[in-house]
Amino acid sequence: MMLDAFRRPLRDLRVSVTDRCNFRCTYCMPLDEYEWLEKGEVLSFEEITRLARLFVSLGVEKVRLTGGEPLARRDLHKLVASLSALDPAPEICLTTNGSLLADKAADLVAAGLRRINVSIDSLKPERFRRITKRGDLDKVLDGLFAAQRLGLHPIKINAVIERGVNDDEVLDLVAFAREHAFSMRFIEFMDVGNANEWQMQKIVSKREMLETIHAQFPLREIGRDKGSAPAVDYEFVDGRGGDVGVIASVTEPFCGSCTRARLTADGKFVTCLFAHTGYDVKKLLRGGASDAEVLGVLETIWGKRSDRYSEERLTALQSAVGYDPKRQKKLEMISLGG
Repeated sequence: MMLDAFRRPLRDLRVSVTDRCNFRCTYCMPLDEYEWLEKGEVLSFEEITRLARLFVSLGVEKVRLTGGEPLARRDLHKLVASLSALDPAPEICLTTNGSLLADKAADLVAAGLRRINVSIDSLKPERFRRITKRGDLDKVLDGLFAAQRLGLHPIKINAVIERGVNDDEVLDLVAFAREHAFSMRFIEFMDVGNANEWQMQKIVSKREMLETIHAQFPLREIGRDKGSAPAVDYEFVDGRGGDVGVIASVTEPFCGSCTRARLTADGKFVTCLFAHTGYDVKKLLRGGASDAEVLGVLETIWGKRSDRYSEERLTALQSAVGYDPKRQKKLEMISLGG
């Protein structure tokens, strides 16, 4: 088992397949224009599959495909098929904004995809468009229900809750998820990158969200999936519907159990969501490095990993000095893929 400096194993790999997205969500990609990667700088499906195979040999059990918007990458189902054919095969997951899902879900399921997360931050069409700047809620819902008809399970709805933006929809989102047997995941607004104008005042804490939900839909804590998932999960006391999870990176950091690494669209190996840089493994691949050489680099990087940004942020927030989110330059979400 490969362990980092705090003896955390590597179990989950998040792969950004593209930096491009057709939305401009205010908490993720708030700028109207971005300078995109050149096509030749983006990892090929063959390169992603090779790296995934090596990561699996080091203990990775789950590969989550992200972006940008991963479904903006042409023929993504071919990558899913290649990853599903690995031996041993990791669990393949997809996080998407859902806008292109209705047309692509069947091919993804046929290729081996079984789990999916769809980002829906509002059930109000006008507000949804305002948050995403260009999203059509109806298309996202069409994709969501298409995935359900095709048997994807679990289907999780992700919602970043921001005070004054959509915090009045927590109960509506829970009711919608219960009605349709989806899992609901709420996410505290985080200071990922440097462009989203994060402020602590915009945070709706896990405690506040749970108090709101519990008052109408009593909950019972389940805990973190496998002890290391980012969300703490809860089931409904009445046994109806799916479940609710809350990712509380700001108010209840979980760095101590983090088993996740990230691979950016241009081939950087990143060891923390809040990292300011990554190691260029693409250069190794395209420079002719052997599997053994690449494995040696991956093992060295993970072995030195000592990231615990969220814990350090909470300590700073609770100190007299306070916390300045721009004090440390961080990679933007378009590079990291969540």
